[in-house]
Amino acid sequence: MSTLAKAMTIAGSDSGGGAGIQADLKTFHQLRVYGTSAITAITAQNTLGVAGVYPLPVEAVTQQIHEVLRDIGTDAAKTGMLFNAEIIQAVAEELKAFQVNHLVVDPVMVAKGGAKLLLDEAIAAVKQHLLPIAEVVTPNLPEAECLTGMSIQNAEQMREGARAIHDLGVRYVVMKGGHLEGDEVIDLLYDGQVFHELRHERIHTRHTHGTGCTFSAALTAELAKGLPVEQAVERANRFIYQAIKTAPEIGAGHGPTNHWAEAE
Repeated sequence: MSTLAKAMTIAGSDSGGGAGIQADLKTFHQLRVYGTSAITAITAQNTLGVAGVYPLPVEAVTQQIHEVLRDIGTDAAKTGMLFNAEIIQAVAEELKAFQVNHLVVDPVMVAKGGAKLLLDEAIAAVKQHLLPIAEVVTPNLPEAECLTGMSIQNAEQMREGARAIHDLGVRYVVMKGGHLEGDEVIDLLYDGQVFHELRHERIHTRHTHGTGCTFSAALTAELAKGLPVEQAVERANRFIYQAIKTAPEIGAGHGPTNHWAEAE
């Protein structure tokens, strides 16, 4: 029996290769984890924006998950763009049926260019069906505002938002502070009792497409390898920092990060 760690991504396809399923599988591979996938929607996009989003039928999504998990299994899984409430609920039921314990929820809602990647009525489904079974949720500040209904404009409001999201049933909250101003980026990990700060210098670049996907994929990979959550978050944080710092400058818009980045 293979001892290779396995991770699954349930997300949308990015034709430009910088985010979604493509970014996740590249990250899993770089971190030496066997990656599997279930595609929820197909997007037509490049670094300049999203031209179209085409969700798959619910049955197509759940069958992908079912067939992978009943044979290959997984040590950890992550969700990305799920698009609508029906897909969200079906995905949650499938993950519960297979008792996937290490679940990372990246609550993908809006693309860099402003295109909606999650329908408004689906936000309630994320809170009701996904967060209670998740080990970690990784919102940026606009996503955290959608989940809480709060305005999050400073460090103290980040902590308030993390507490509110934790109250929805998730075990750990990673609040990503990249949308705040300043030369230093501060991310927060909250376990319901203690806040852990992760600090690094801000990298001034437009090549940040797929940062949330890549970070959450790195976190999922480290959880699949058996790391505790705090250590997995720290490693994923270092990975995305290097991925942004060494971005390959592809495309005329928001280019992708470097999925060949060194983890350490």
